[in-house]
Amino acid sequence: MKNLAGMLKQASQMQQKMEELQATLAATSVEGAAGAGMVRVTLNGKGEMRAIAIDPKLFAAGDAEMLQDLIVAAHNDAKRKAEAANAEEMQKLTAGLSLPPGLKLPF
Repeated sequence: MKNLAGMLKQASQMQQKMEELQATLAATSVEGAAGAGMVRVTLNGKGEMRAIAIDPKLFAAGDAEMLQDLIVAAHNDAKRKAEAANAEEMQKLTAGLSLPPGLKLPF
């Protein structure tokens, strides 16, 4: 029984840390860029878009398809950076736990 109580205490602590991590991620900003920085997208750590900046020269070019591609590329760049930052923070949180490979938290 003592071992079970310890496990429950650890689970409770992990849940609290996960909630803190979620709040931290929501407050984190990550910027992705495309087209030599002519399009920049800012996401929070949860992957929600917070801002987009487009160089006015791209509007003058009149190439909507290129602009759309640059927006998608900038978003994907920001998303990769956010996922990497999230994975790093999750690694810190789960250090010392023997989780199965590929298990992603939160569930």
